[in-house]
Amino acid sequence: MVRLDELDLKILKTLQREGRITKVKLAEAVNLSPSPCWERLKRLEDLGVISGYHAHINLEKLVKPTLVMTEVTLRHHQHADFEIFEKAVQDIPEIIECYALGGGVDYMLKVLCHDVDAYQRLIDRLLVSDIGIDRYFTYIVTKKVKVTSIPPIENLVTTPDRK
Repeated sequence: MVRLDELDLKILKTLQREGRITKVKLAEAVNLSPSPCWERLKRLEDLGVISGYHAHINLEKLVKPTLVMTEVTLRHHQHADFEIFEKAVQDIPEIIECYALGGGVDYMLKVLCHDVDAYQRLIDRLLVSDIGIDRYFTYIVTKKVKVTSIPPIENLVTTPDRK
């Protein structure tokens, strides 16, 4: 685990809000001179704490996609069965997130499709591809209540004894 101090956290929080901020403005925002700020930023990138920069695209301005959450349970639970399923989902662009779960369900998929028909065609392809699906449950998202791509870094890395 990488240890972060308050200045590192300020840099990360600022970049989360303003990914296109200039290095000079970033230094100003975190109360550092440009050279030390740049060194810290480079260190965070080299350590893999900052894994990339990207633009958030507002899909609703382009299309009205259908978002579906899908629970998947596999027929068998050997290591090879999980590997087959996980390898298969990597190549399916409509599956935008896949989580292995503990408990009664093996995976939760976040699927983004043009519409419900496109989703059903995808499921049909998965079922005939024989990647081990025993059963699945579909949940159509009807409303986004909260969506964020900004994790609460400070809350997660600061333990009660560090406050």
